[in-house]
Amino acid sequence: MALSGRVPLLVLLGLLPLVLRPSASTLWLWLLVVVVVCTVDWYAAPRPSAVVLSRAEVGSVRMGHPTATEVLAHNPGTRRLRLLVRDAWPPSAGAGDDRHRVDLRPGAALRLRTTLQPTRRGDLRALGTTVRSRGPLGLVARQATLPVPGTVRSLPPFDSRKHLPSRLARLRELDGRAAVRVRGQGTEFDSLREYVRGDDVRSIDWRASARNRDVVVRTWQPERDRRVVLVLDTSRTSAGRVDDVPRLDSAMDAALLLGALAVRAGDRVDLVAGDRRVRARLRAAGTRDVVGRMQDVLADLEPVIAEADWRSLAGAVSALGRQRALVVLLTPLEPAAVEQGLLPVLPVLTAHHRVVVASVRDPELERMARRRDDAGEVYSAAAAEQELRRRARTAELLTRLGVHVVDADAEHLPPALADHYLSLKARGLL
Repeated sequence: MALSGRVPLLVLLGLLPLVLRPSASTLWLWLLVVVVVCTVDWYAAPRPSAVVLSRAEVGSVRMGHPTATEVLAHNPGTRRLRLLVRDAWPPSAGAGDDRHRVDLRPGAALRLRTTLQPTRRGDLRALGTTVRSRGPLGLVARQATLPVPGTVRSLPPFDSRKHLPSRLARLRELDGRAAVRVRGQGTEFDSLREYVRGDDVRSIDWRASARNRDVVVRTWQPERDRRVVLVLDTSRTSAGRVDDVPRLDSAMDAALLLGALAVRAGDRVDLVAGDRRVRARLRAAGTRDVVGRMQDVLADLEPVIAEADWRSLAGAVSALGRQRALVVLLTPLEPAAVEQGLLPVLPVLTAHHRVVVASVRDPELERMARRRDDAGEVYSAAAAEQELRRRARTAELLTRLGVHVVDADAEHLPPALADHYLSLKARGLL
């Protein structure tokens, strides 16, 4: 039951008979009249269950992007229904315009549209649809929450998609370069062409030249059909926020851009995510919609407040195959976590693969190191400088072990990682 604002006004209207006949009996008699009228109005209100509600499938949407859900309201009865319907969703679904006034004649149907703009990844489920039916006097309403199942899958936003066209243009330039400019160990033979002035004489194919009147040189293309393995760290260090964005979300953004670029370059992309154990595994070889599958797998991942078991993650990488691959470890460059957990495992990975560590750097450390206006800021600057030096030492240690380190803030990490991939591909080092 829900009372409207008319009920207090009806109670106040009892002041008139109370003035004409001031007594306690008049007061109680008037209150009895109000209760009887409200009860009659409640019984006269249509039952909320008289309307039949069903929901169309919502599907998936990138986090922060708008979508909509529709509920079909149908009146199968013989009585006209005037209802107030609220389509309830959790706050993270960003529901707007979720209250609808419905006037349904017998046999009529109406679609109720609620806009959604998720602010959290994962599956967001509808909490129910509340139906309120007022009586003919508008004093009392019947109210019930009806189960109308609905789910919207919120995917990682992939904000770094804006960098993809420029990197694809560089990739096309790389594919079109001559052999002499990309010639080196690991490049793949493409075709033969006539020698032109300026070509490296080391590219001349003497056997083919002997069969032709002109001198012929070999051309090369960047390697294709290589393997790229993305390893996403979901341990406690990934739960930290940089500029109010979790490190894990920034790492996902970088992984999506690199995955999209590698697929366009003709390489195979695999994904492993975990902490104490493997939380997600994706073998995307032979598929074109790698980014869509990666987004679907990453949608449910959340940081786990536990240390990463890098032996388990390295084992998952090895289980994907023994073929040489570019293994990208998307993990924060935290000195303690790297030195205690990752370093003992690195020789296993570097023995068979080319390893890159991609880390989200907190720009607040640089800002703190520059602020020295008072004594408190001087102490904070000293602590920030010490942390920056520790990160630099850790990066230097990884470099000595043959690991490439890409350390950038959340906005610049995806393009920096993509550029590093293109650089390796141009030099034939994949």
